[in-house]
Amino acid sequence: MSQPLPSRVRVCPDCDSPSRRDFLKTTAAGVVTVAAGAGLYSAGASRAASAAVPAETLVAQFYKSLNGAQKKEICFPFDHELRSKVNNNWFIVKPRIGTFLNSDQQQMVRDIFMGLHSEEYADRVYKQVHEDAGKAGFDGSAVAMFGEPGQKFEFVFTGRHVTRRCDGNSVEGEGFGGPIFYGHAAHGFNEKADHPDNIYWYQALQANEVFKALDGKQRKLALLETPRLEEETRTVALKGADKGLAGIPMTELTADQKGLVRKVMTDLLAPFRKSDADKAMKMIEDGGFDTLHLAFFNGKDPEGNSYDIGDDGVWDVWQIEGPNMVWYFRGEPHVHTWVHVREPAKA
Repeated sequence: MSQPLPSRVRVCPDCDSPSRRDFLKTTAAGVVTVAAGAGLYSAGASRAASAAVPAETLVAQFYKSLNGAQKKEICFPFDHELRSKVNNNWFIVKPRIGTFLNSDQQQMVRDIFMGLHSEEYADRVYKQVHEDAGKAGFDGSAVAMFGEPGQKFEFVFTGRHVTRRCDGNSVEGEGFGGPIFYGHAAHGFNEKADHPDNIYWYQALQANEVFKALDGKQRKLALLETPRLEEETRTVALKGADKGLAGIPMTELTADQKGLVRKVMTDLLAPFRKSDADKAMKMIEDGGFDTLHLAFFNGKDPEGNSYDIGDDGVWDVWQIEGPNMVWYFRGEPHVHTWVHVREPAKA
């Protein structure tokens, strides 16, 4: 007879701390060496290489290196519906890069991935993907190509707690080339209240600084019970208007409080390369900063676990949403973050 699940143990069908300053201090001299599939990978050395060569150039080299059999497995027309999908734990194609690609191609994929992230965060993001992937490590992830470099194209990297894109601005109107996902389960499925060693928890701590700055009336607007469901790509569906958005609108905040929200946005964008971060922030600003809403969630999940791990009043689940963007951070039972930023609809 099966035993009942203990408290705070959850069954997840899709996936089976420090401040930002402290986070950066823990990056060991800018170099992290990680065992990656076929051998050791020096993330610091690869970051230096990818910084000198744009990710889009590396994608073109990667595509050129593929033979006919490989293209048949991982290449698709640009408008294929699979290109815009996102999930918290998925593989866009069956072949894994560690067994399907040769060593040079595997290195190009690593360099592309590193090149999509900022210098200060790339090593830790790589390490997170490697650790969350389990025994297969980073090379247990999967990649696909849509279209062809030189024309419209998009390179998509997927795995557990990761979806990243490189499109050379081919995908019209989309930040990051379309919806992306990042997350981390640093010490098992159910993390503790302070999320030790979770590389993204610093973002929640910054968001909670905004909550602490709110007065009683503002907190009533900002603190809700039930967050959005995690439903694959539907999770990041955009409203397209500032009506019906959850939480407190920026119009209810003081100038100082809005400044704290802008700092949160800066920290959310910090792991990504500057060109992608700047583009996303411009789209958010163009959509109207005052149309953004901020919400925190203190209810219970479907298994009866509190969204506030440890019931400490440090909200683990929160989001920033506007007509043309959503940044949903779900830190219970570990970190899942869903992101979708588009340019605003034209009047």
